[in-house]
Formats: sequence, C-alpha cells, structure tokens
Amino acid sequence: MAAPMLRCFSRCLSGVLALGLRKAHSGAQGLLAAQKARGLFKDFFPERGTKLELPQLFDRSATGYSPQTIYCGFDPTGDSLHVGHLLALLSLFHFQRAGHNVIALVGGATARLGDPSGRTKEREALDAERVRANARALRLGLEALAANHQQLFTDGRTWGSFTVLDNSAWYQKQHLVDFLAAVGGHFRMGTLLSRLSVQTRLQSPEGMSLAEFFYQVLQAYDFYYLFQRYGCRVQLGGSDQLGNIMSGYEFIHKLTGEDVFGITVPLITNTTGAKLGKSAGNAVWLNRDKTSPFELYQFFVRLQDDSVESKDRARHSAACQRTRKAECSETTCCRSNKACSWTRRTGFC
Repeated sequence: MAAPMLRCFSRCLSGVLALGLRKAHSGAQGLLAAQKARGLFKDFFPERGTKLELPQLFDRSATGYSPQTIYCGFDPTGDSLHVGHLLALLSLFHFQRAGHNVIALVGGATARLGDPSGRTKEREALDAERVRANARALRLGLEALAANHQQLFTDGRTWGSFTVLDNSAWYQKQHLVDFLAAVGGHFRMGTLLSRLSVQTRLQSPEGMSLAEFFYQVLQAYDFYYLFQRYGCRVQLGGSDQLGNIMSGYEFIHKLTGEDVFGITVPLITNTTGAKLGKSAGNAVWLNRDKTSPFELYQFFVRLQDDSVESKDRARHSAACQRTRKAECSETTCCRSNKACSWTRRTGFC
C-alpha cells in the first residue's frame, strides 16, 4: 500500500506543479498576494509600507525594477533542519524561482546565545565545537535542499541565487567593547523590553539571561550587515520572530534612513498547538538519515483535517482525480489527499 500512496502523492504534486507556479508568480503583486492567500505568508512589516512599497519591490513592471535579496536565519542548535523550518524554506524557494536572490543565514554565532522567542525557559547551552559541527551539517542540509529544489522544479525561467552564509564570519572579527560602543547606542531598553518574547520570559519563574536578551540585538545587526553588504531589504522568519525583525527594521532605519521589510510565515504545530522543533522533542527531520521519506510523508498524512483548509482539500482532491492511474485506488487517493493538500498550501504545487 505504501508504494501506491507515494506514487499518488508524487503525481498529485507534479500534476498541478506548472499551473501552481504560474499562478503564484503571475501579475505585479502575484508572488506576495498569492502566497498570502495560500497562507504561506502570515504578516508583513512595517504595516504602513507593505501596501505599496513592498509590492513595488517585486513588481517587474515598475520603473527601475531589479531583483531583490531576501534572507532567513537558521540557528544550528541541532545538526539537521526539520519540518519546523519547512515554510521558511519554501518561501525562500518561491522568491528564488521568481528571480530574486535568497540568503540562508546559519547562526553560528547567535546559536551560542539562544533565541528566547517562543520559549518558556532557556535553551541548553552549546559549546563552540558543537555549534561549529551543527553549523557545518546545517550548511550541507541547506545546500542539498537547494540543489534538489533546483533539479526537481526547474521551469525554464531565470532563477535567483541561493547563498548560504554563517554569521560567525563577521562576529568573530568583532571586539565586545567596540561592538557595544558602535551598535549599543542605537537601541533603547524600553523598546527591547517591550517585545513579547522578552515579556513572556521575564514573567516566567526562570526569568531571562543577559545572553538571551542580547539575541535580538545580534539578529538586528545581521539584518543591517546583509543590507549593507548584499543589499538585502527583506527578512523572512517564523511568526515568533516578528519582534526580532522589528528590532532590525528600527536599527537600519536609524542608521541609514532606509526602509526594510519583514515577512513572517506561520509556525507548524502539532495537534495540541505546540511548536514543532528539536527543543520540544517532536522534530520531524528533513534528513533521510534521521527521518525516512516515508516517515515524513506519514507525518503529513496524520495531520488533523482541521490543519488543512477545506478549500485546498477540495481543489487538490480534484487534482488527485485528474492524475489518478489505474493502480491508484480511491481509498489511496483520499488517504494521501491530506499530505497533497497540505503540501499544496505550503506552495510545493
């Protein structure tokens, strides 16, 4: 039964791939509007600029149009990417297919501090050698996924570049006092303390360490560094990263007067609403040595029906019917439909 289900799943994806990609990237605001409608993009920041300025950046018909650079960070707290990273990765791939340059930033430096966003207690501290090993593994995973994406989804258009960087490359050259003197004066304590991630931790029994509190400053500096060096004007992240993205926007605007933007994607959660990830102990890995392809497929099959919009289930059910072959039974298609339709929602097809 497993083989026919996987064959059906593959056909469901490939049968509507070309149509889905054309719809997702057509029109002046096609990329942003289409992925917002699908639910892949959740929020845009700042709100005042996203109705006009942000869409114009991606409008090929606009005067002076040029491809944009978008980045997303991945901290190497583990040695593999997991399903919790999937929506951010898919978003980067959508931008790349639309001709924009994307940067996957491995947080070889920031992982030493630990991101407090969405957490009720401090992360387990990782030593420098462990972080370096994880960063190497994460880089290989990102490069492999990008290569697979290029191979499987090539559509004849000119794609943007996919670059993997590590922020330890610029932090290892910084001296603490010099960094604080140059950067620290541009951040206000009241603003940093007002972030939801900080408030949540300060109200918890464990409280919050200085290292965690300083994390948002380093993420803001990452955005500034990529803006200055690579012309990156858009940061992508999970919805729990909005506060950190806001810090980056404010920092860059103070120093340069330029506007930058943030796009968030929804968090992938289990049936109880808990965030999927290594720290939560419920990670589904994007690495066949840790989670087999069939186990990954089964994860999507087991998703509750209310995790998938009914309209996407209906649309993709029709695609299943059109692409079904003789050996793919009605039962098989229905069982695989949740995996197909959830994947369609994320933009794979």
